[in-house]
Amino acid sequence: MNPTRVLLADDHPDVRSGFRLVLDSQPDITVAGEAADGTAALALARRLRPDVVLTDIRMPGIDGLELTRLLTEAGVRVVVVTTFDLDEYVDAALRNGACGFLLKRSGPALLVEGVRAAMAGDALISPQITVRLLRAMTKTGRPAVANPLTHRETEIVRLVARGLTNAQIGAELFISAGTAKTHIANIQAKLELGNRVGIAAWAWRAGLADPHAE
Repeated sequence: MNPTRVLLADDHPDVRSGFRLVLDSQPDITVAGEAADGTAALALARRLRPDVVLTDIRMPGIDGLELTRLLTEAGVRVVVVTTFDLDEYVDAALRNGACGFLLKRSGPALLVEGVRAAMAGDALISPQITVRLLRAMTKTGRPAVANPLTHRETEIVRLVARGLTNAQIGAELFISAGTAKTHIANIQAKLELGNRVGIAAWAWRAGLADPHAE
């Protein structure tokens, strides 16, 4: 299979350099290009047709949120990677079609998993943001929901609600990341959910998430 081609959009050269190092070290991912502002990123995306665009939010020219809207309307998968975890940014990015919202401080493993999740049609959000947003559901109460899952699947749902990646879930349960991914696919099918963000939201509604987890 051809590697996933990624375009980096960030106005800080050191950030782009760091991302390139991480992504190019993966056998299934390659960096196809870089842009230092949103306007250049849009033009480059139209020329290079990357599989995934990683974009910052605050950039010269077109900002990352508008860039996300324009690219997703053209059928390009976009993952927002930023320093700023403001709720309004998260909401706007997801409304504009982003398939992920990652914090730069989340580390290289999550960056790689974010690209792979986007390619798989999933959505990945940094754990800190996932927990904070979903915790708000507890303030308005949770309707009772039935739990059709096995014990193992329920364990995995609890970990997804904490924002753990497939690799972290595997380490926690002493299974491979691939096995964790298979379980998550089965859970999505059983619950009729589109991605792991939906699984996390279901976990909070079902009372399976730890409200004190970070």
